[in-house]
Amino acid sequence: MKGLRWAVALGAVVVAIVLQVSLFPHVAWHGIVPNLCLLVVVAAALTVEAPFALVLGFVAGLTLDLAPPADHVAGRWALALTIAAFLAARVRQDQKPSALAVVGTVAAASFVATSLFALTGVLLNDPAMSVAGLLEVVLVAVVWDVLLTPFVLPPLMRLFARTSPQWATP
Repeated sequence: MKGLRWAVALGAVVVAIVLQVSLFPHVAWHGIVPNLCLLVVVAAALTVEAPFALVLGFVAGLTLDLAPPADHVAGRWALALTIAAFLAARVRQDQKPSALAVVGTVAAASFVATSLFALTGVLLNDPAMSVAGLLEVVLVAVVWDVLLTPFVLPPLMRLFARTSPQWATP
């Protein structure tokens, strides 16, 4: 069952990255696109055990770091999505989260992950990142991710629950 879960998770990450780098730049707001990889990681963290979600967060983040047209130091998204997976996994203790908790978790994870990515860019002197533009980037990213939550998270959470029946709650 774990092999199937990894196949589903990696398939979801690949689809998310392809959409994120090919389709979503056409609807970007000041160059900021929804982070579908973050939504995949949060869905996993809210549905299956935390260690799986943490590894998925790292793998999804590293893949996003290396996917063209990456123009930043590799590892920044890996760190950000691993931390987001940890935070989202803390929300799901032993019960299925409510719809409001899912949206709140996505908002918090998006805020933390995007802030961490942006702050590491400032610390590493990324020319595309400035302190003045940080707030706009973070706020727009959170809005994008929250807007896509009702469309992306429920099917992903059902999919992850089917591959992990021992972790799914009724």
